[in-house]
Amino acid sequence: MNSRSQWVFRLSFLAIVALVMIAIWLVLRQLGMPVSFAPVALSDWLVHQGEFGPLLLMLLMVLAVVVGPIPTLPISAAAGLMYGMYTGTAIAVAGALAGSLIAFYLARILGRDAVQKKLEHNPLFSAQGSQRFLFVAVLLTRLIPLFSFALVSYAAGVTAIHLWRYALATTVGMLPMTFVFAGLGQSFEFNPVLTVIAAVIVLAFMSTLPIYLGRHPNSRLARWLHLNGDV
Repeated sequence: MNSRSQWVFRLSFLAIVALVMIAIWLVLRQLGMPVSFAPVALSDWLVHQGEFGPLLLMLLMVLAVVVGPIPTLPISAAAGLMYGMYTGTAIAVAGALAGSLIAFYLARILGRDAVQKKLEHNPLFSAQGSQRFLFVAVLLTRLIPLFSFALVSYAAGVTAIHLWRYALATTVGMLPMTFVFAGLGQSFEFNPVLTVIAAVIVLAFMSTLPIYLGRHPNSRLARWLHLNGDV
């Protein structure tokens, strides 16, 4: 595929995603989706959507992940409040995973080649980047709700992580908090202090781990992560 064809494909993909997101937003608004994303408001709206409620909730989650500014935690809480802890978690996770895959592919198609050329020797962005380290990084950032779900999805798209590893890390990482917020439903409370502390710990770990591995290349952890590349 020549350079011109690549750009036509990339722009076409971007246009399709943009049109789909606009269409989802217009449909949801036409069906009376509330301006407020409070769990109670969302659940009250879903009550009137009948059997289409779970699908609309998934579409809202997809929109929240791909577009970014829309918060995902209240949607998870509304899912639990409306459909129960287990079913609500399944609906929220399915929608979030679908949205994260769209964002991942969008970033990979639009920016992966450029990033790889500029950082071809970086173990996280080169074609031989450490898959296990990237898996751990995505998993940890998914565990902390302070990290933007959309931002992590787009950032992962320009790294060397394989799709199946990204999907697995995303699913496993978001399950605990999604389950918690779906279970708490209307009564959920977001503790920003604890979340910031947890995020700082994760960032410190992710920042110092490469330094430790560089100084201890023969350690058990270094051999497991295998920074020079793995399957």
